[in-house]
Amino acid sequence: MTHTPPPTKRLSRLLRLAEVGARSGGALLYQRGADAAARRAADVLGNLRGLAAKVGQMASYVDGFVPEAQRETYQRALTRLQAAAPRSSPEVARELVERELGSPIEALFVRWEAEPFASASIGQVHRAVLHDGRAVAVKVQHPGIEAAVESDLSNIGLLEGLVSGLGPKSLNARAVYEVIRERFREELDYRLEASQLSFFANLHRGDGQIHIPPVVESHSSQRVLTTELASGMTLDEAALSDERLRIEFARTLWRFVFKGNLVGGRFNADPHPGNYLFHADGRVTFLDFGCVQVLEPGHVTHARDAHWAAIRRDEPGFRRHVAALLGTRGGSYEHTALGYSRHCFEPIFAAPFRIDRAYVTELADWIGVLKGQMFAKDGSFVQLPPNMMFLNRLQFGFYSVLARLDVSVDYAAVEREFLPMTAAARG
Repeated sequence: MTHTPPPTKRLSRLLRLAEVGARSGGALLYQRGADAAARRAADVLGNLRGLAAKVGQMASYVDGFVPEAQRETYQRALTRLQAAAPRSSPEVARELVERELGSPIEALFVRWEAEPFASASIGQVHRAVLHDGRAVAVKVQHPGIEAAVESDLSNIGLLEGLVSGLGPKSLNARAVYEVIRERFREELDYRLEASQLSFFANLHRGDGQIHIPPVVESHSSQRVLTTELASGMTLDEAALSDERLRIEFARTLWRFVFKGNLVGGRFNADPHPGNYLFHADGRVTFLDFGCVQVLEPGHVTHARDAHWAAIRRDEPGFRRHVAALLGTRGGSYEHTALGYSRHCFEPIFAAPFRIDRAYVTELADWIGVLKGQMFAKDGSFVQLPPNMMFLNRLQFGFYSVLARLDVSVDYAAVEREFLPMTAAARG
């Protein structure tokens, strides 16, 4: 893989993003050169890094993101972005670690692997061994990535103006994009990620199936994050396991996500496959806590009530609690939004339920229907609360991960194990 710094100038990055859209869109339209367009998209998005690479990563694992006829082609090419993003040179990475931690590599580690074993949009990961013998993973931020991300955020600002001009008056594009800016700027601060990692480790303490590698605080800073090294099966490998083990994996994934939301009040908003490692005893290791959304207490209460209603198969109660959660006010938009939400909760209502690719693609189709309600003639459109926008990644990212496991699971029973009773749940 070539060691190349990301382009940071706003116009340069915007032009290259436009190139990806034009080439890929044309290939899809005329059904010609789709393979070449997909490979070019992976190359350009990967070299841009920052938010651009995250778009490519999502496209590589989310069912329904690209047209069905081209899904396999694009998925193969863009999967390269998950584990093999372009890398910073060994010399540059070493210099950053020494500057951030204030000591030569030899004083920090008894062994340091100059070539990273993984690379992503924001940073890359090196294997190392501490002087006390512990094997560790050292995440090192790509030099120049802050400027690259700020450039992407500026380009997002251009989209904000476009959406505001074309959307209905009730659409507050500025508030939505401010949430995007806040989340991605937070990903640049590894100290914040370390604190989030520790929060989730404490929340799931005592759960033998959930493993979160401990932070090595003495070897961490704003741009360097060191944790104990973890290894395990990839999602593709886990998907080849026997059914019993895949069921255990799916149960653990569901418990990690929804206990985090409904008990911890936080949502780990980057559920791509590279953030999970699977073990033969059913455990799952969870990595990367850079993009975490803190949920408002009122949101958590309404969400708990909606989950309890789904567990009890209380359809009227579910509609009532979801309407409160979304802040809808009747009309055609509420009808559509509640229909979409009900479909999202089908794994609980119909438990045991098999989440497969067809189901996830149906959810993606619902988004098109929801968008059509933005200009509802009855004026009933209500914008999704900005702090909830990342939760949609559950229905696309997280559900797509579960679809790869392709098993029937009693998700309602999983939730009963940890979900606290609310006043509404008690009836």
